[in-house]
Amino acid sequence: MSKITGLRCTSCKRVYSPDSGLFTCPVCGPYKGTLEVLYDYDAIGKKFNRKNWIVPELPGHYRYIKLLPFEDTKLIPPLWVGYTPLIKSEFFEKKYHIKGLYLKDDTREPTLSYKDRASSIAAIKAKEANANGIIVASTGNAASSMAGFGASIGMPVYVLAPRSIPEGKLLQLLLFNAKVILIDGNYDTSFDLSLKVAEKTGLYLRSTAVNPYLSEGKKTAAFEIAEQLEYNMPSYVFVPVGDGCIIESVYKGFNELKRLGFIEKIPHMVGVQAEKSAPLLRAYENNTDEIEFIENPETVADSINVGVPRDGVKALKSVKESNGFFIGVSDEEILEAISELAKYTGIFTEPAAGAAFAGFKKAIKENRIPHDATCVILLTGNGLKDPRAIKRIAKKDVPIVAKDDLDSIVDLIRF
Repeated sequence: MSKITGLRCTSCKRVYSPDSGLFTCPVCGPYKGTLEVLYDYDAIGKKFNRKNWIVPELPGHYRYIKLLPFEDTKLIPPLWVGYTPLIKSEFFEKKYHIKGLYLKDDTREPTLSYKDRASSIAAIKAKEANANGIIVASTGNAASSMAGFGASIGMPVYVLAPRSIPEGKLLQLLLFNAKVILIDGNYDTSFDLSLKVAEKTGLYLRSTAVNPYLSEGKKTAAFEIAEQLEYNMPSYVFVPVGDGCIIESVYKGFNELKRLGFIEKIPHMVGVQAEKSAPLLRAYENNTDEIEFIENPETVADSINVGVPRDGVKALKSVKESNGFFIGVSDEEILEAISELAKYTGIFTEPAAGAAFAGFKKAIKENRIPHDATCVILLTGNGLKDPRAIKRIAKKDVPIVAKDDLDSIVDLIRF
């Protein structure tokens, strides 16, 4: 593929051929040796500018095909992905005394999560490879997303997931006809097994933290934010962080736009982790690149309940290079954020997405961002994904029971 020039190791900077078949650097290993897809930026920059590089005829985020790892538009799955709304919240701007506050609403992706951006590329690359099927390890979102896209292109999807997977995500998997194998263990156990299964069976591996091409789908939110704000970059972008895949991907997208001269500055990337599942926050606070894994992470936000962040090296690099920061939030703060978003914006998020908003609120409270800043918060998943967690909020508000009598009901709703 001519527009891709190589796959570069995050740590040692060795560059491998796109035809090598490698997903990670054989020298640095799977944790420190994640690879980055490189394009012929000089050729792209000479041929295109920010007015003509987009292909608006293509659906969703495929409009950015000039910086996506495929050429044949016939491979594009039928499900619409990306180009989600960027919603300006004047209510929260006033409440939190911030110049600009935007909500990037990926709760409305086809399978209701941000992971659809990566799965769309996985579907394309699996078809390119003539794969017989796709293997994915997940706490739920990546799996249900891949299952949906597998169904859309007629390719079987095999899922390794912890037995603790939320019911809403499991139901999606079953309805999408995925082959689901529940593991006695956590996400990290499932992930390790998926790598071995892929190697032994030849199934296409759908893991953003290992497969470098999937970050290319996740980075497209950066392109959308730039386009939707007419290339006037926000000051900060808040991202929920588990493996670290989304934050490093979005940073890569902004970095590519800057390298091409389409934008002048990169936003400060803010990684939000749950306090009891925060190995990257710890590394950041200790000013080290050495990530100390957490054996049994705990949080209501299952999508970011990760003790071994597979894309941690890139995530730390992205935050540091953008002069951003990591921040931790409690489960109570996450649940409160979900409720607040729902009540004042009409957007129903799952806990991981709520964590991003909780991180923004905490950063404001701690004076870590100035009030003349403009912030974007990535809302990465729909609340219907995890009804078990949402019940902890909803039980606080009980419906009113009334008699079958008009006057009684009118009395109850008088202002």
